[in-house]
Order: sequence, then structure tokens, then C-alpha cells
Amino acid sequence: MVFGIMASNNDVKKLLRELNVTNSLISQLAPEEDVVIHEFTTLCLAHMAVEYTTKVQIFEQGGLEPLIRLLGSPDPDVKKNSVECIYLLVQDFQSRAAVRALNVIPPLLELLKSEYPVIQLLALKTLEVITKDRETRIILGENKGLDCLLKILETDEFSDLHVEALAVLGNCLEDVHTLQLIQQTGGLKKLLSFVGVSTVPDIQKNAARAIGKAAYDSENRKILNEEEVEKCLINLLETDNDGVKVAASQAISAMCENLASKRAFGLQGIPQLVQLLSSDNEEVKEAAVTALANLTAASPSNAR
Repeated sequence: MVFGIMASNNDVKKLLRELNVTNSLISQLAPEEDVVIHEFTTLCLAHMAVEYTTKVQIFEQGGLEPLIRLLGSPDPDVKKNSVECIYLLVQDFQSRAAVRALNVIPPLLELLKSEYPVIQLLALKTLEVITKDRETRIILGENKGLDCLLKILETDEFSDLHVEALAVLGNCLEDVHTLQLIQQTGGLKKLLSFVGVSTVPDIQKNAARAIGKAAYDSENRKILNEEEVEKCLINLLETDNDGVKVAASQAISAMCENLASKRAFGLQGIPQLVQLLSSDNEEVKEAAVTALANLTAASPSNAR
């Protein structure tokens, strides 16, 4: 208990690391141990997992499996500490692969139903990191995780979670298989509609970036064009936030590789992009110039 509280102190963390206590701490995560032991052990590990060397020790000494098991603990403090520790550990690619093999997705999705926003937030942050890997994105789709994320976006009372939920979905848009799944269930239309009505710059910017990343794949561009993503991006050009304008312009540049999209932007997007050339922000101007160059390249009708 004392270690759990004191481990937030840097000097104590250093001492605990020198004493090599991670193995004995992990042994305290056994199912037969009392919930109070679990609470303060996971708290101590979460404080210590900030340090890279401790992350390696927890991973090498088999700490991930009991931490994932404790995501199902009846005690909210144990859940919170465990998911926080896992979030810190999966910053390393070895741990990301390991948690996938240990089937971390179902318990993380269960945490999204928690009544405690801090637990929901940490679960989403963990999902955001691990869905950078394609195999994990597929598993998320198979476990109906995309539906869970879209439900969060559709629920106003979860507005504090919208940025993180969108970040996870943004990772999923990169994968053709997952994007097709989102489209088939009507989720992509819902997602673009949500972005269209949102007035939160971080949501708008992250959505545009996600579309831009997805648009580097030709199949993804085709799917996005079918859902009229062009309207969404053109609307984002009219926001008052420079970061959103840059991200939307970059996404338009990427989508120009699709001829149907190029025509759609030519009809509606060029005037807005031309206006951005007068911006005081150099990054906005640069992104607009690039988008216009891509729109007009090999396209006489757009160049008029």
C-alpha cells in the first residue's frame, strides 16, 4: 500500500527500480490476492511503467497477462490502474504484439461501458495506440468495436470522449478491409455526418487527417468518394481554425488521385482553396497551393 502511493515520487521510483521489485510486484497480481493488494500493486506498477527500463522488466517478467486479467476486476481503481499501466506499456511495439496475442480487445471494449470517464478515456487511449497495427484493427472489427466507437460519437453525454474515439476510428480508416466494414454497416456515413456537424477543431482536424491518411490507398479513395467525402472536406475549408484548413487541404490533395473526386472538388472546392492563398498563415497557404496544383494537374476543366 505504501509503495503504491510513494511510487509517484521520482526518487522512490528510482530506488524501487534499483531494488528490482517488479517481479515481486507482479506476483501480487495473482487471482487469489485481496483486491486491496491488487489496487496498490497496480498503482505502483502504473507509476513505475513511465520509465522505459521498468516497461521492459514488466514485459519480460510476464506482467501483461495478469494486468489484462485485472481489467475485469470488480474494483474500479484496479481497472483504472491496470489499463493505465497497459497504456504505458503498449507504447513499445513488443507489448502491442503481446497484448494482441493475449486478446486485450474484448476487455478494453468492456471498459468503454464503464460509469467512470477516466477508465473510458484510458481504454480509448490504449485502443488508439494498439490500432496502429493492422492485425489489431481487424480484431477490433471482428469484436464489433467499430460499433462501440460510433455509438460513443453518437452520444452527446460522451462528448469528452469524442476526440479519442475518433482517433481510434481514424486508425481504422487506413485499412481497406476495415473501411469496407465501416461502410457496409452505415458507419462511414454516420462518421462523415458527425464530422460535418461538429464545431470542435480537434475533431475536425483529426477527421481530416484520418481521411488524408486513408486516401493514400486507391481502394480507400474509391470508398470515400462513394460516400461523398468531398462535401465534408470542402465544408472543413470554411472553418476558422488554421489547423483544420491545413488538414482538409492535405486530404483534398490525397483524394485528387481519384478522378471522380478531382471533378467534385473542381466544381466546388477551388474557390475556397483560392481564398486560402490570402491567409496570413504560411502553412495554410502552402497546403492550399499543393491542393490546387493537384486539382489542376492534367485537368484542363479545373484549371480554367
